[in-house]
Amino acid sequence: MISNRKMVVVTRKTRLEELKQKYCTLGQAKFYLEHLGESFTDYEEENHLYTNVINIAVDYLKTISRVQLLERSVLSTYLFSPDDIVIVIGQDGLVANTLKYLNGQPVIAINPMPSVYEGKLLPFLIGELKDIVLQTLSGVVTTDNISMAEVNTNLGQTLLAVNDIFIGPKTHSSARYTLSINEQHEEQSSSGVIISTGLGSTGWFKSILAGARGIANLPIQSELTEGFPWASPYLYYSVREPFPSVKTGCELVFGQISNQSCFSMASKMPENGVIFSDGIEQDAIEFNAGVVAYISMSSRVGHLIRKE
Repeated sequence: MISNRKMVVVTRKTRLEELKQKYCTLGQAKFYLEHLGESFTDYEEENHLYTNVINIAVDYLKTISRVQLLERSVLSTYLFSPDDIVIVIGQDGLVANTLKYLNGQPVIAINPMPSVYEGKLLPFLIGELKDIVLQTLSGVVTTDNISMAEVNTNLGQTLLAVNDIFIGPKTHSSARYTLSINEQHEEQSSSGVIISTGLGSTGWFKSILAGARGIANLPIQSELTEGFPWASPYLYYSVREPFPSVKTGCELVFGQISNQSCFSMASKMPENGVIFSDGIEQDAIEFNAGVVAYISMSSRVGHLIRKE
């Protein structure tokens, strides 16, 4: 054993495993998909490739350190040690989901299927794992800092986000709330508000800008079109489909939230209001009447090891 530092390998269920979970057996899943004209082979091949990469990683890591295999669904309950090295094997979203449960631990992100995943957050291939782990243990790697957003409510609830925060209705209906930034206040009705980090600015945020510019028939060139840096000390909020009326306004629909900003939203919804981050709706907290959500930059910063 080379190191006493624990290697935590984070994975997610494959589509095949999710089908087995849903239909109880692979035979049932195969029958259902093929009955609908879907190829089952793609699911089997994807599962084989992914599990093979995990096995290669674990077999190597066990020769140099202690190894903990961790599936995505238990991330929120796992207590990471300060000196853990985290190896994420999966899609970009798995990297983002993992980062918000860490507190300074370095992350090595492995792309298990480069022909399938674009991998903007997955700079390494499995063949590079040995070298990058040894470099990490030696402290000779460079990391990209990733800013996060944070929600705190007047009920004492807290939620972190690596990509974005959604505040709005649980279903396709209108959200009623008062949006406040610094000394400005406006009662609004919309389909929800998105607060984006630098890491999330090439995802949901980018699509919001593209849609708005298309509707307004404006040129698409903008300094924000391709997002903003991962380590930016600010966020952007975007109000989706704001509705003007006698009671509700549309003046505060887009803007920057810096460390000096005071941004909050007070719910006017009797029910079905939610706040969730990074697309994980099952971890949502309620945003119903009386709840006030305060959004700010988080003091917590993610550390993703960069490929030089």
